Amino acid sequence: MTYSAHTSRTAAEDSAAPVEHIDVVIVGAGLSGVGAAYRLQTECPERSYAIIEARRSMGGTWDLFRYPGVRSDSDMFTLGYAFKPWRDSKVLADGRSILSYIKETAAEFGIDRKIRYGTKVVGADWSTATARWTVTLERTDEDGSRTLTTITCDFLYSCAGYYDYDQGHAPEFEGADSFTGTVVHPQFWPEDLDHAGKRVVVIGSGATAVTLVPAMARTAAHVTMLQRSPTWIGSLPSRDRLADGIRAVLPAGMAHRVVRTKNILFTIGFYQFCRRSPKAARRLLTGLNKRIVKDDRLIADHLTPSYDPWDQRLCAVPDADLFEALKTGDAEIVTDHIDRFVPEGIRLKSGRVLEADVVVTATGLQLLAFGGISPRVDGQLVKLNQQFVWRGAMMTGVPNFAVCIGYTNASWTLRADLTSRLVCKVLNHMRDHAYAAVEPRPTSTLTERPLLDLASGYVQRSIDAFPRQGDRGPWKVRQNYVLDAASTMRTNLRKTLAPTPLSAVRRARTADSGAGAAQQPVAAGGEKGWRSA
Repeated sequence: MTYSAHTSRTAAEDSAAPVEHIDVVIVGAGLSGVGAAYRLQTECPERSYAIIEARRSMGGTWDLFRYPGVRSDSDMFTLGYAFKPWRDSKVLADGRSILSYIKETAAEFGIDRKIRYGTKVVGADWSTATARWTVTLERTDEDGSRTLTTITCDFLYSCAGYYDYDQGHAPEFEGADSFTGTVVHPQFWPEDLDHAGKRVVVIGSGATAVTLVPAMARTAAHVTMLQRSPTWIGSLPSRDRLADGIRAVLPAGMAHRVVRTKNILFTIGFYQFCRRSPKAARRLLTGLNKRIVKDDRLIADHLTPSYDPWDQRLCAVPDADLFEALKTGDAEIVTDHIDRFVPEGIRLKSGRVLEADVVVTATGLQLLAFGGISPRVDGQLVKLNQQFVWRGAMMTGVPNFAVCIGYTNASWTLRADLTSRLVCKVLNHMRDHAYAAVEPRPTSTLTERPLLDLASGYVQRSIDAFPRQGDRGPWKVRQNYVLDAASTMRTNLRKTLAPTPLSAVRRARTADSGAGAAQQPVAAGGEKGWRSA
């Protein structure tokens, strides 16, 4: 690792250098970060802000993933922004279109000028004395050299999601070294990979796998989706004819609101139906798939899971593209367990060998809390799994800190936008009451529950490292946008946010204003945990 000459400065030089201060630091320039910036500059125009982005371009997930067919699995009227109408004809849009939409939004509102690319947050320490964050940044230049700098801010907002961008879930397969073909992970798709005319095996049955299989089947010799167990899959039309009709007669903004409302109500209604009547939901999904596939044996053996709909996230396929690939024979599903890799492909527990030129390990993503930010309070590392989340946004034990966590049963952006509006409400509440800091504190003991209530493997592997949700009120992370939309912005902030008056920290801030970042405490020992009394 190479660092620039900045890191060789003396402590005296660092202490004399002024430290840049920003009111609000947003981490991540993806769909959430750009949306957060819009809300911040619209509802808190007096606050300065900057977006810190570790990658060299904006877009987050939609810039990272480049595998064939990458697209949304939520409709774009709800995955898109409430303030920026989605004008494309596709409901389930491809990754390139979504990335263009994010960039267009950032440029239209001047947000792109606030992004600092190639810069990663590697440290975040809250000082109770000054009621400010000292944020350590690592900037990577084009030549690979790295520079460490620090800034301070009043409020830190993580919009980096909860996926690990540096590594996906990659289980070890016995004999993988003996395979003579190519093995790729969807998260790191090689630009020069040519699968045309080749035999492909996609390991997995989640959203990535059901996207890859029909996309690769268009040019591959044959594609096999190898799954250990089936996943619930439903087909959606790629175009919403009712939405097209509404957009044809109403102005763009009004049409966007009408279609968005329609889709929100449908999504919530279908989710509630699945949770409250799982047997009926199983019959409905199975019946719809039978009408398309017309193969009862295929449905029974490979497309009927043992779990109920929405115990895990339901996969959507546009225009039944996966089912069409199965019907034509361009693709097949095999439900079995891997015994080991062999030179010509994969040998299964049943003894069958799947011959392959390319194996795609669509084995899932790795979760990473807050994009890898490990907050410290007065030098002590915060023990995240001992904290509770308030309104799905802020966290006990950590003042002036918010995280953006989307819905698991609906479009990510619905909750992301609510969270950003709530953050603005909190900031304005602090301004109006001359508070330097606020921290969520429950008034009685909470019963802890996992933050994400899904049985999916990628969630269960890592959820213990995340903060918890409670069992009631603002400490419960609901999966219902209608209820959240009705209550989030009406919440009584005085009731659950413990404040620190600005008057209590003014003297400390004045004394600290001439000190460099090198004088900020970053202790290595200790972990700060919290439990309600």
